[in-house]
Amino acid sequence: MEKYLDFKKEIDYEKLEKASICIKNGGIVVFPTETVYGIGVNGFDEKAIENLYKVKQRPKEKPINLLVNGFEMIEQVAENITDMERKIIEEFCPGPITIILNKKNIVPSLVTAGGSTVGVRIPANEIAISLINYAGCPIATPSANISGKPSGTNIQSIMNDFKDNVDFYIDGGESKIGKPSTIIHVIDGIPHILRQGSITKEEIEKVTGKKAIIDN
Repeated sequence: MEKYLDFKKEIDYEKLEKASICIKNGGIVVFPTETVYGIGVNGFDEKAIENLYKVKQRPKEKPINLLVNGFEMIEQVAENITDMERKIIEEFCPGPITIILNKKNIVPSLVTAGGSTVGVRIPANEIAISLINYAGCPIATPSANISGKPSGTNIQSIMNDFKDNVDFYIDGGESKIGKPSTIIHVIDGIPHILRQGSITKEEIEKVTGKKAIIDN
């Protein structure tokens, strides 16, 4: 099986669909987003998520965010979404923002490290969105790096890290943004910024009309 897929100049959708079927069936795929490269598995498959933690050498107490393709899929995994959360999603998604929401029971507790919330993001990247569309499920996706190392923005360094532990490597060229997404959690009507990315505190305050708190 061809592990390395070169989509830098043009996306081969037939090969992309094969990679997404691999995800659906429990495989691991490295792929680009607009922020950094992600390493993803089926967000509903506990065995695949367990394997992802192992391959990435990620501590189990660190939750993994879900990449989704739109609001309908957000509603599959999250509940009790507030007006402010909807406003943030409408304004910044698709884009480099992850929002923490109350999770539904369908989301494995392994994804959320046993917590009651789940991080969701709609990526602004054609390869990532197409993978989710073809797979038909959220993709549990941390950044493509061994835990503790810098986030992967170049496929070659990522391949050196993971070697044969990944089923497909999708090369979309250098990451456009090059740093992870902003993470936001609305608590009691106040936006808390858990990680600062390219979307700023000021932009969030403008959309929510509330002063944001930086928790990181």
